[in-house]
Amino acid sequence: MFGSGARADRVAVMVRAVVFDVGETLVDETRIFSRWADRLGVPRGTLLGLVGACAAADRPLADAFHLVRPGIDLDAEIARWADDDPTGLRENFDADDLYPDVRPALTALRAAGLAVVVAGNQPPQARAAIEAMGLPVDAIRTSDEWGVQKPHPAFFARVAELAGVAPSDVAYVGDRLDNDVLPAADAGMRPVLVRRGPWGYLHAERPEAARATVVDSLLELPGLLAPEARDHAAAR
Repeated sequence: MFGSGARADRVAVMVRAVVFDVGETLVDETRIFSRWADRLGVPRGTLLGLVGACAAADRPLADAFHLVRPGIDLDAEIARWADDDPTGLRENFDADDLYPDVRPALTALRAAGLAVVVAGNQPPQARAAIEAMGLPVDAIRTSDEWGVQKPHPAFFARVAELAGVAPSDVAYVGDRLDNDVLPAADAGMRPVLVRRGPWGYLHAERPEAARATVVDSLLELPGLLAPEARDHAAAR
């Protein structure tokens, strides 16, 4: 039964669309935080460690930046960074930041007849960056476009609308309990927690993870969802 917190190889689900978060679900943010550390003049391990500490303490990610530079105005710093390095990636990502399981997993899910959507808390430029990767997806949207961020219920209502199916037919895949698993479950969706990134590893150990299926790789998803996709195709 989905939501048992069991390992993925013991779980079967019935969905028609799979929606993915971005950061630490599709995109490895290591290079982003490393460039930030260089920008702020601190060792990379220091900033990465503070990001993990904030995740463990349920503190906002921005606190990691305020700890290394008290009083920092992140928006102003991003603007200055763009002036200093207008052609660089800076706080952004590209195809080199994709986790290696992303493309084959999405390809397999779509080939099985499932709608594949990307929707996460991201700035406006993230959509163009994802589109440039040529991923096998049906739609891409960001919180900035919608004017609402996770974990607000309105975000997940927009997710279901974008996927074109009922919330109960959506599997939402993310790396956090607070932003992904719990609000997706509350919206009637079937949450999947991927164990990677600081939040993913930490949150997988918490009792609330029992509301989701926990996977170690996106490559586990086609085996979970493809049989149900065939059932849906046969019924149409």
